[in-house]
Amino acid sequence: MQICKLILTLWHKPKLNKIMQCHEIDYKIIGHDIQMVEVELDPNETVIAEAGTMLYMEDGIDFKTKMGDGSEPNQGLFKKLVQGAGRMITGESLFITHFTHLGQGKSRVAFAAPYPGTIVPIDMSKLGTNLIAQRDSFLCAAFGTKLSVHLHQKLGSGLVGGEGFILQKVQGDGMVFVHAGGTIIERELNNEKLRVDTGCIVAFQDEGINYSVERAGNLKSMLFGGEGLFLATLQGTGKVWLQSMPIKKLIKQLSPIGGNEGKGSRSIVGNLFER
Repeated sequence: MQICKLILTLWHKPKLNKIMQCHEIDYKIIGHDIQMVEVELDPNETVIAEAGTMLYMEDGIDFKTKMGDGSEPNQGLFKKLVQGAGRMITGESLFITHFTHLGQGKSRVAFAAPYPGTIVPIDMSKLGTNLIAQRDSFLCAAFGTKLSVHLHQKLGSGLVGGEGFILQKVQGDGMVFVHAGGTIIERELNNEKLRVDTGCIVAFQDEGINYSVERAGNLKSMLFGGEGLFLATLQGTGKVWLQSMPIKKLIKQLSPIGGNEGKGSRSIVGNLFER
């Protein structure tokens, strides 16, 4: 039996040649099946996080719950309310928690994933463009990161693409951490087209990648192929992130009426009595 569970203990800090607008934070991702990210803060550094995701924090860190992400310090109350309402539409909470290190030296705060899956760190300074992410995938980010609503303009993609009309737009030049189900795969397209099972798109670059849907083959394949009626398509040049097991698909498969309900049983007779 393999004892090691692939605990990731990589400290990482992006090296930049330009002045960052976002705070520059260190981080460490720990765990395999249900991961957590531990962020190390220097004095006066701040990390923002989705409400309720904090696992622990060390001495010296103070936290405040705010309606905005802090990227626009002079933002008025009305704009904060609009932004908060938009966050609720994307599946996130109305408020964002700000964790700031007010002590000396270094101190750490950790955030846990809400369900089995993978936490992916994305360095926005290296990405070079805004990030479009699925709703409710945001976990935490360096202070200065701007979170907003991205409305998909194509009616067909919003109806059958699996990601819906409403996505999240992430802007900034700091570290952003997103979470999704199963294993996350990072692909870099070079003027290519990638067809994806609906609901399995986690995020993609705002510039260079076009998101749409298409039919899953001919009528026979659509009805009996098991891949659904439509496939999501990502086309262009840039990075995309895919998830192997969306949480909705996992819940469906584990439900009493899911496709795996009878799997693993010893016999047909056994199924009748194992209730």
